[in-house]
Amino acid sequence: MTPAYQAVQSGHVAIQFQYDYPDIAKTWFENSNYLIYISVENEEQLQVLIKKLKKANIKHSIFRESDINNQITAIAIEPSEKTRRLVSNLPLMLKEYNLFNKLDKNTFKKEEESYV
Repeated sequence: MTPAYQAVQSGHVAIQFQYDYPDIAKTWFENSNYLIYISVENEEQLQVLIKKLKKANIKHSIFRESDINNQITAIAIEPSEKTRRLVSNLPLMLKEYNLFNKLDKNTFKKEEESYV
């Protein structure tokens, strides 16, 4: 997924989480406001993470993108120490695959133009 597409998917799921868990979102907004964007390589790895979240009873929201056959493209996870421990081994979004080094400047320019 391109950086712009990842950003859009992250926005979708953040709003979904606020809708699914308004009390958790309100507490987070009033007390923390920290966001951490992490990444996995593909949808299969997202599904593995979702299974771990369910097993640990950690609240989360899932976003499926209708434009790509309802694939899971992003999840939002409730903030907690349990969550931190579960995802601490995952790389930060965009950093792990050296995405910025693989894409040339024209790629970013084309993406920006398509959203204007």
